[in-house]
Amino acid sequence: MEEATSTKSQPLPVTDSPVAKESHRSGKGMTKRGVYAAISYMVSAILLILFNKAVLSSYNFPYANVITLFQTISSCLFLYVMRRWKIISFSAGQPESITDDSATHVPIKTLVHTLPLASSYLLYMLITMESVRALNVPMYTTLRRTTVAFTMVVEYFLTGQKHSLAVLSSVGIIILGAFIAGARDLSFDSYGYAIVFVANICTAVYLASISRIGKSSGLSSFGLMWSNGIICGPALLLWTAMNGDLEAMMNFPHLFSPGFQAMMLLSCIMAFFLNYFVFLNTTLNSALTQTICGNLKDLFTIGLGWLIFGGLPFDLLNVAGQSIGFLGSCLYAYCKLRGK
Repeated sequence: MEEATSTKSQPLPVTDSPVAKESHRSGKGMTKRGVYAAISYMVSAILLILFNKAVLSSYNFPYANVITLFQTISSCLFLYVMRRWKIISFSAGQPESITDDSATHVPIKTLVHTLPLASSYLLYMLITMESVRALNVPMYTTLRRTTVAFTMVVEYFLTGQKHSLAVLSSVGIIILGAFIAGARDLSFDSYGYAIVFVANICTAVYLASISRIGKSSGLSSFGLMWSNGIICGPALLLWTAMNGDLEAMMNFPHLFSPGFQAMMLLSCIMAFFLNYFVFLNTTLNSALTQTICGNLKDLFTIGLGWLIFGGLPFDLLNVAGQSIGFLGSCLYAYCKLRGK
């Protein structure tokens, strides 16, 4: 009976399949499943940035930590319902083995094992949210392209992984483009630039943590998301309550505006999908492939950001820098796909 139930309700794709693992070992290109994960990540990332920007800038909502809290709570609710309906499993590559009367739905030992991942996830979310508010969308995405350099450095220290001269050159082009774009940025904000670079470091540590801790935890992508949520949720709730954000939010003038609530809801939904596809893409492919996807989505984000939000005075040097950075991203993707 248990076997029939397991066959009847197949969980969504959440783990590193044998095909994907073999592809990693042989150095071949991405599997079809890996390509779908990469494209899905890019679409959800673009939409999330735009929804977050709408909440933080268009409605001038000043409580970025509250948005992060709502996104975390929503993610846990989605995961709980989907698991109750047996749509997903928290265990990697096997039927769910943890009963519903478990308080945390995953072993305490596993939670402790994923604690470094959850900590880096919390920093990643908080600082990324602040960086979105601190800069306009085009400059935000341009500076975020330098994340690939931080990822390579973190992976080198954690795993000793080295890269070819062609890959290093493409990373150099990305960084050069970012600095050219910022050299004459008419809306230069030193605080905003510093926050983005801190966000880059947090992103690199977070992705490297997924690769190292996530794959050894025995949890699926959804299980990792659940662990992150139940560890980070209470910490976020305590933080927002202590600094007065929750109380101050009740006096926000647009709190009951249908437009604001719609943007907040869409932000929470897209944050859930983004987290899932980050885990899936990093697990099926690699932390570097995840970073490549982040760079390739930037062109569309810059275009949409300019059209919808504006915020960046036109400057030829700025446009040239962004173009050089995107060219470097394409070269980097080409090198990785060719196995160089």
